[in-house]
Amino acid sequence: MIPFADLKRQYQNLKEEIDSCINDSLNNTAFIGGKSVRRFEESYSEYIGVNHCIACANGTDSLEILLKAMGIKEGDEVLVPAISWISTSEAVSSIGGVPIFIDVDPYNYTINTELIRQNITSKTKAIIPVHLYGQPADMTTIMSIAKDFNLKVLEDCAQAHGAQIDDQLVGTFGHSASFSFYPGKNLGAFGDAGCMVTNDDAIAKTARMIANHGQEGKHNHIIEGRNSRLDAIQATILNVKLPYLPKWIETRNNIGNRYLLGITNPNIKIPVVNKSYFHAFHLFVIRSDNREELISYLKENGIGSSIHYPTALPFLPCYNHMDHKQDDFPVAFEYQDKILSIPMFPELKDEEIQKVINVLNEFR
Repeated sequence: MIPFADLKRQYQNLKEEIDSCINDSLNNTAFIGGKSVRRFEESYSEYIGVNHCIACANGTDSLEILLKAMGIKEGDEVLVPAISWISTSEAVSSIGGVPIFIDVDPYNYTINTELIRQNITSKTKAIIPVHLYGQPADMTTIMSIAKDFNLKVLEDCAQAHGAQIDDQLVGTFGHSASFSFYPGKNLGAFGDAGCMVTNDDAIAKTARMIANHGQEGKHNHIIEGRNSRLDAIQATILNVKLPYLPKWIETRNNIGNRYLLGITNPNIKIPVVNKSYFHAFHLFVIRSDNREELISYLKENGIGSSIHYPTALPFLPCYNHMDHKQDDFPVAFEYQDKILSIPMFPELKDEEIQKVINVLNEFR
């Protein structure tokens, strides 16, 4: 069976380093905060090229905290894409804001920038572009719109570690950016983990306070915050993995390019990659008018697959109160029944990649 993803292969490759760092944490009883977390924050801010990296418990927390730190308040509207993991919109609602869904671009699945201006109202305060599947959103256009309307921009980079636009890493365009280190991400911990990055000193200061019970120094609670800490064991694992990230992203691109060139079946729609962008290929997402048959066919041939995401955000039951219709988001509505993720992880073997290509080309 060729798995959709296989985290064990990566662990086996790094087993000695990872086991050693975990044992050091256990022997030193270093579990919360400390030098491992500080080292990761410093290393990741250097890697991204920003002034501040604030570690936190997970990617969802990072979105919520940054929205608060950027001044988003109850009743404020925040524009989000119609296709993403629910964290993107959930974070807005969780702080009292209102997520306003925007349909996605039919070619790269990111927020359709042509639809942004017409959805801006007097209540609009921010945009959360999602670099979905590892494909960068059009940050040049988004930042231009944000400047025209005095909007904050929070980049959701949960799936885009290492993605670039004209040699500039995503996460460095907006006022702040959120990263998830969920185990399956391009840079994954062994549990939940996340971080926030920004060049804005005020946003960084407030975000760090919120994530640590509103403290500015121990027992000095300036505001009411929350508990959202990256534990030291996860930090040590991320410290081991971070130096390998550029190579992993390069390998993902090699696999992605093999798929792009090799999959020639007209019944399979492959993604369109902007030539001036560097895709992180967290996922390789195809489309098929006969997705259920394709899933069964792949399984019969020993190939795993997954759906990201089976229901577009506006049509989830939790947003029924918004009374969205399929015509409001025609691309997202159509694609939710067609998109399918095929195997994509750096440890895929050459023969496995070729088998995926061959099997897909034989599907009728």
